[in-house]
Amino acid sequence: MFGTVFNIFKISDLRNKIFFTVAMLMIYRIGFHIPNPCIDQAEMTKVVSSRDTESPVGRAAEYMQMFTGGTLSQSSLFGMGIMPYITASIILMLLGEVIPSLKKLRQEGQTGQKKIQEYTRYLTVLICVIQAMMYMKLMGAFVYAGMQNQAVIMGIIAMTAGTLFLMWLGEQIDEYGIGNGISLIIMAGILSRMPWAVRMLIQNVDLRVGAPAGSIGPAKVLFLIAAFVFVVAGAILITQGQRRIPIQQAKQMRGRRVYGGQRHYLPLRVNHGGVMPIIFASSFMIFPPVIIGQLVKIPALEKSAVLQTIQAALRSDAYTYNVLYMLLIFLFAYFWVTVQFQPKEMAKNLRDSGSFIPGLRPGRRTADYLETVMTRVTYFGASFLAIIAVVPHVISISMGIDWRVATFLGGTGLLIVVSVSLDLVQKIEANLLMRSYDGFSSSGKIKGAYG
Repeated sequence: MFGTVFNIFKISDLRNKIFFTVAMLMIYRIGFHIPNPCIDQAEMTKVVSSRDTESPVGRAAEYMQMFTGGTLSQSSLFGMGIMPYITASIILMLLGEVIPSLKKLRQEGQTGQKKIQEYTRYLTVLICVIQAMMYMKLMGAFVYAGMQNQAVIMGIIAMTAGTLFLMWLGEQIDEYGIGNGISLIIMAGILSRMPWAVRMLIQNVDLRVGAPAGSIGPAKVLFLIAAFVFVVAGAILITQGQRRIPIQQAKQMRGRRVYGGQRHYLPLRVNHGGVMPIIFASSFMIFPPVIIGQLVKIPALEKSAVLQTIQAALRSDAYTYNVLYMLLIFLFAYFWVTVQFQPKEMAKNLRDSGSFIPGLRPGRRTADYLETVMTRVTYFGASFLAIIAVVPHVISISMGIDWRVATFLGGTGLLIVVSVSLDLVQKIEANLLMRSYDGFSSSGKIKGAYG
């Protein structure tokens, strides 16, 4: 292992890529300490430190912080993070399935991808302006007196420029660094909150006999460590899990030689949707509790038994909330597979390349078979995602641990960190093997997040 690390830094090209990537991520973190103008940061820190993190609004804010890597105790230049760009990419990806012109661009190869990338940047600017306006409206109470208009204009410009700068950083990492730049930025934002979670956990640990009820004893510490290792191992297995479909290539006679006839595999990922089903489900579950919470505050509806029952059912520690959350993960997992996985196109490509699945006729029979297999495989992938997603809630409720700390034992953040880390390790190993060095594993090649 140490020899592999030494080999990484012995290759000048790979060493420069790693140093460049680290430098870009350092710039990303420095930007979170640059405050927005016209906002009283001291007053904002004072108010935010006393907020209710258990309320629906508080949980929604904490969820957004996890992806941006920032903190609500200050209004920073990179306050929106890279999420507007991710949102724009997802929107265009979904529209590409229903708008013929976008679908045609996707099929034009590199030229079409560049055009779609251009549209993504324009849509990112629009989303940034809208989100920045909403953000500055929420921050209106902390603006210096007489500077409301200036704060809104400068805040929108600064935060939009911050997100576009992060988008540019990600593209620079893709070109000159190593790994996927946008994914690394998201992972850095998630990991930046881990020291705070560890510090919170250590402050509540009490190893004495007969410790108070609210503290964390030795048994809970051992359980948390074991749960973390188990969930990480499970996330790695589900990320790399594949269902291999045997593919036979037809033999072709050219002159006096026979070509083809090789047997290979078509890998179908068990977790084809990655973290997207959890992201969609989590984003969707943010709004109902917030909306119901605001309706209950209305004097005319304050004593409504129906709204109070719904509000209690939509609490994060309620059974109804977690069951609905898991059902949405299943729904979005199958929705994402329906959008991304195209069995008819795959069957057509196999037929055009002279390959076939043994025992099945090319064309419709092959497409139906691939669709059936993918439907069954997705069930197990969605089941694992649902379990991972509710682990933080179960641990928080059963062990009395702050849910912000328990979040690092499962959910979206952990899956993103595992997937991006595997992909980064796979790309580093590919650079080592390309230069005839040993990789991280002597038993074989390490597969990354994408196969």
